[in-house]
Amino acid sequence: MAELRRVHDPKLLRAIAHPLRNRILTELEASGSLRAADIARVLDVPANQASFHLRQLAKYGLVEEDVAAARDKRDRVWRTTSAAAMDVDLGTIEKAPGGKAASAVFRRNKAAWNHYIVDQAYSEDRPEGTMRGIGEFALKLTRDEARQVSDEVSDLLQGWADRTRGTDPDRRTYLLLSIIQPHPDAPPQED
Repeated sequence: MAELRRVHDPKLLRAIAHPLRNRILTELEASGSLRAADIARVLDVPANQASFHLRQLAKYGLVEEDVAAARDKRDRVWRTTSAAAMDVDLGTIEKAPGGKAASAVFRRNKAAWNHYIVDQAYSEDRPEGTMRGIGEFALKLTRDEARQVSDEVSDLLQGWADRTRGTDPDRRTYLLLSIIQPHPDAPPQED
């Protein structure tokens, strides 16, 4: 498994908490190198907005220009860097100046995004020609075994990402949300 960049900086955390920046990173990871205009078209945002957010991500070392993919010196093509693979350490960040506020923004945005993903997974609206699968598994594991399962799932998915990366028009970006954690207490039941 690739080494993850440990995130300790509240400013970087705020940068990646932004929903559009996060979506740009996701699309670059899935597609490979893209121009701002390509990202704008896929995400249905203005090209100048995509450009602005790409420059912000570059400022934090998360994306870089892919000079080899450019048509000429004026053509700006972007790709993720190895620094885009991150392990966010909220405990350490919260101890830094401005860390609690940055962590709160990050948590709020991530929770809202994950709620949205789950709502979409269970909605009746399904784009034609797409697949949706929902799985829930209960495993008896030690902490080290849980880490191993997580690493193995990540390695499997990274292999698929490497094989399918590109802009093939027959492919669309799929999202697989994976959470491994101790089983939470049951929420209060509604009457």
